Amino acid sequence: MFKVFEDLIVNSGFVHLTWGNLVMWVIAFVLMYLAIKKQYEPLLLLPISFGILVVNLPLTFLMEPNTGLIWRFYHYGVEWEIIPPLIFLGLGAMTDFGPVIANPKTLLLGGGAQVGVYVTFFVALVFGFNMNEAASIAIIGGADGPTTIYLASHLAPYLLGPVAVAAYSYMAMVPIVQPPIMKLLTTEAERKIVMKKLRPVSKMEKIVFPVVTAVLIMMIVPSSAALMAMFMLGNLFKESGVVERLTKASQNELMNIVTIFLGISVGATMTAEVFLQSQVIFIFILGLIAFSVSTASGVLLAKLMNLFLKEKINPLIGAAGVSAVPMAARVAHKVAAEANRQNYLIMHAMGPNVAGVIGTLIAASVMLTFLGK
Repeated sequence: MFKVFEDLIVNSGFVHLTWGNLVMWVIAFVLMYLAIKKQYEPLLLLPISFGILVVNLPLTFLMEPNTGLIWRFYHYGVEWEIIPPLIFLGLGAMTDFGPVIANPKTLLLGGGAQVGVYVTFFVALVFGFNMNEAASIAIIGGADGPTTIYLASHLAPYLLGPVAVAAYSYMAMVPIVQPPIMKLLTTEAERKIVMKKLRPVSKMEKIVFPVVTAVLIMMIVPSSAALMAMFMLGNLFKESGVVERLTKASQNELMNIVTIFLGISVGATMTAEVFLQSQVIFIFILGLIAFSVSTASGVLLAKLMNLFLKEKINPLIGAAGVSAVPMAARVAHKVAAEANRQNYLIMHAMGPNVAGVIGTLIAASVMLTFLGK
């Protein structure tokens, strides 16, 4: 009888707990709190936090190669590059390119907000990261979780957990990080600028845009094909108006399913052995630098453009050039409304916001072209 109890105790997880496991539990619970109580990116932070928790339960072997349940999700979904493109299919089906088509200048702002990615790439090299690691960290500045995961899984898969969590954490903290930078770099008069109502965009323009954009970008940067093709296909579903079932499935059922698998898979890569290293701290610091510089560069580019434009644009929309859709656009609108209650900026901010998705994707594809195997 005592032998049975002894075997039960020895084979339980309690005996094999380490201080690292306990630290990771705390991190998991903090992320759960932010997802549930603060509602910071809950659709991803909640499954990510649960993945962190369960993978740090001793002897569960959920990430055991070939046999672990979550390892299968990760291997076949992320390593085989299936889940990130499917996420982009859903994103495309939920995206309205109307503001970009109505005001093409916002494409420049979406590109300008990627400066933080390139600046942080070189800063990361100075910190001692190799080129693949530096690229995987720098792309956090684009505030695009699926693109970050896609690039890191190619270039530095062992950093996938910390990089992905940093990306989604800063996406969640857009309302906290961006406003001080936006206010620092603009005057109250600039924040009060009211932009003219956007022109109506025809259905034909919205149908042609994803087709032409897909062809042009994939011809220029072929390595963008996996994400770009699915992104524009999803948008074509939406704008064509003839495949409502496919559009709804992409927006809802498919998007929800792959989000669950993506979140728990990413979280499960964050074992204590991987996460509790000094370089992880640098990843979060560099991620914050990337995100902050991207925000600042978008605002500054908008101010520069105003030197040459007859019809001034509100510089705050430049901050929406990061890919956190639609949160960054909402933040730009909120800051503008604080300065001028009559200022309705959100549709103008959506232009650079969705352009930023394309900009981040191109930045990641360029890095993949030069650094990929």
